Amino acid sequence: MKRYGHGLVLGKFYPPHAGHHHLVRTAQDRCERLTVLVCAASVESVPLADRVAWMREVHPDVRVVGAVDDTPMDLNDPAVWDAHMAVFTGAVPERVDAVFTSEPYGAELARRFGARSVLVDPGRTLFPVSGTAVRADPAACWDYLEPPVRAALTRRVVVLGAESTGTTTLARALAEHYRRRGGVWAQTRYVAEYGREFSEQKLADLRGRWPGAQWEDVSFGTDDFPLIAGTQNAREEAAARAGSPVLFCDTDSFATTVWHERYIGGRNPLVERTADLATHHLWLLTDHEGVAFEDDGLRDGEELRPWMTDRFRAELTRTGREFIEVTGPHATRLDTAVAAVDALLAAGPRLTDPLPEKR
Repeated sequence: MKRYGHGLVLGKFYPPHAGHHHLVRTAQDRCERLTVLVCAASVESVPLADRVAWMREVHPDVRVVGAVDDTPMDLNDPAVWDAHMAVFTGAVPERVDAVFTSEPYGAELARRFGARSVLVDPGRTLFPVSGTAVRADPAACWDYLEPPVRAALTRRVVVLGAESTGTTTLARALAEHYRRRGGVWAQTRYVAEYGREFSEQKLADLRGRWPGAQWEDVSFGTDDFPLIAGTQNAREEAAARAGSPVLFCDTDSFATTVWHERYIGGRNPLVERTADLATHHLWLLTDHEGVAFEDDGLRDGEELRPWMTDRFRAELTRTGREFIEVTGPHATRLDTAVAAVDALLAAGPRLTDPLPEKR
């Protein structure tokens, strides 16, 4: 099989899927070096930088570059071809020996580069998927997506509330509800509250020095909260990469901003910035009314529950986060939450259409 010096793979990768990765790996096997050119239009939802980062992560041994191309494609218009080629050669100015595509226009693209055209699985029999299909129904194409793309398309739902208001119970029940749907949904993940783990370790460390220590003897510093928020974000990201199209989180870094008020007083700008780095799509606020307070050894704020509920509600509203309140017995809360999550999933990621193409 002939090998080439410098190969080129070009595409929108909006978003990248298994067919794209097969094309890149095939080209890489047949070239001494390979360049992948990611072209994005300004009207598209996924930023160029994200697509470049995703392709670099999946193909670390390949050179990946990006370019903005806002010219609609018309395969029958030489002037349009010239406009595209100006973008392509501006991003990849060096000689190209072979152009690898799965598209009918591969021959013309290669001719304009002065290169050989190599078609790879033009019938898409190995991986029957397309960017159009992924944009229309990510869940149906989930098995064709790599971890960074899954993480970007996952709908993330946060359950938050005051102490002993059923946040953990509801978050776990939601994850189990969607796992029972089977298929890709069987991979649905639940992310526990890292702040609780951190608190348990604080108490254990204190008891190591003072065996009789109790929860009221534990103290927090303002610097603890950015660590809690950052770790929560990292664990959510890891779960989103490995899970289904929906992720359930027992509190989040945004909730940590309010917990900082609870334990320290005032706000911590670093926690605020950390919370703004996270991407979530729906918050479920658990009401304290009608829920008995259970002291599990790490709680001491029954009288503060109304204040905490009010603060969560006020901050969710102030920051423009989409949320609903869940009230009543657990079964009612679960039904309300499932309806809200189903609506979120039905709305989808809402990726805009790419520029039109004339073929």
